[in-house]
Amino acid sequence: MKNSIKLILPAVAAVLTISASAAPAAKPLKALLVIGGCCHDYATQKDLLEAGIEARANVDVEVCYSDDKGTKPMFTCFEKDNWADGYDVIIHDECAAGIEDTAIINRILDPHRKGLPAVALHCAMHSYRINPLFRKPLAAAADGAMWFDFLGLQSTGHGPQLPIDITYVDAESPVTKGFANWTTGKEELYNNLAVRDTAKALAKGKQGEQETIIAWTQAYGEKKTRVFATTLGHNNETISDARYLDLVTRGMLWSCEKLDKDGKPAAGYAPVAK
Repeated sequence: MKNSIKLILPAVAAVLTISASAAPAAKPLKALLVIGGCCHDYATQKDLLEAGIEARANVDVEVCYSDDKGTKPMFTCFEKDNWADGYDVIIHDECAAGIEDTAIINRILDPHRKGLPAVALHCAMHSYRINPLFRKPLAAAADGAMWFDFLGLQSTGHGPQLPIDITYVDAESPVTKGFANWTTGKEELYNNLAVRDTAKALAKGKQGEQETIIAWTQAYGEKKTRVFATTLGHNNETISDARYLDLVTRGMLWSCEKLDKDGKPAAGYAPVAK
């Protein structure tokens, strides 16, 4: 674990919302966090996410980071066809709107098509825009809609950086059970241009009169691969917030089917001392 874990240790006290009763530790989940690209402080956020998730569940997070701050960041972890072998879940936090190579995108999506769970955070929604008409609603399976089909929701932009009032609209989902509504610091509210029938809203966010889905689950493709997604996560203040880290960790555990019905890690997947 990196020294950056110290950045969020004060927040660990709030982890009780996802703690499970003591049980023998299972083999840790192996997660790959793909992070980097345009417009964000990914150098800091990679450490906040790694430390925050590992403090909340029995998981080892490996980071695939690109320090390229453009819209076409290259990730070494995507270079091989079998890039996802050995991982239990992929956390997509890349900001790569300019990558339009369908061969690369198909390589990224192939493990998920075969059933590998995924988490998608913030700018992942605005990545891999291969259809020049991406600013118009694209139907499922439409030409160039493959990334939106994976996510379960098509978003094309966001409003100003202002606080977002978050309301959990599915209180019975294990991902959100027991969570209290809250208000972020400055964040970006992403639009919802099209929502797939396979997506299920968990939370909505509101800025003024504008309200959109900001967290959801998705059953992707023929394998009904579990995908958890949230559009939150632009600023470090949000990413270091215990409420955000709780949500992301629960979403990850849900995608791997390691979350019980009450929102606690399944037996063996509660956090363990590192």
